[in-house]
Amino acid sequence: MIDFIATFIIFFSVIDPIGTVPVFIAVTNKHNENEKSKIAFLAIIVSASVLLFFIIVGELILNAMSIPLAAFQISGGIVLFLFALSMIFGESKPDEEVKLATKYQDTAVFPLAVPSIAGPGAMLAAVLMTENARYSFLEQLQTAGVMLFVLLLVYCLMLSSKWINRIIGDSGASIISRVMGLILASVATANTLSGLKTYFNL
Repeated sequence: MIDFIATFIIFFSVIDPIGTVPVFIAVTNKHNENEKSKIAFLAIIVSASVLLFFIIVGELILNAMSIPLAAFQISGGIVLFLFALSMIFGESKPDEEVKLATKYQDTAVFPLAVPSIAGPGAMLAAVLMTENARYSFLEQLQTAGVMLFVLLLVYCLMLSSKWINRIIGDSGASIISRVMGLILASVATANTLSGLKTYFNL
């Protein structure tokens, strides 16, 4: 049995549902409500497909390339940590991805699905949280279920983005994104230390 609360917090941090709201508003500002609903649904389908792909075959790809999962865990922890630092000190998720939204028309897939929802942090977390040697098939299913639940929250928030943005504003979303970055930095550090311990058989 997995720790549902801890798993939820990890995926909530890397997917950042609150930070997706300003991105969604920016990329759909020229669409009507019906089109916005279709864009939100397509973005969630694409995001879920990408993350489930990493859960199912991510570790298989690493094994085929003879890359120890411990090495991936260490490098993944470092990348997650850098990603978290960019959330804390650099441009927040909304600021950075709204800029992308002004340059591309395929809004549902890019930048909404990738990298706003299914970003590199979420992809890495999907692999690390479903390691075959550490988690049973049932636990991996539970992890996938928690991840899909977070994506469902993202979908609900996108559909409610008009009212949410009025309440928290861009500044509120930026603050929440930075808090999530701090939590993610702690998770990344724990992953790196765990990978080092496994690699060196400590």
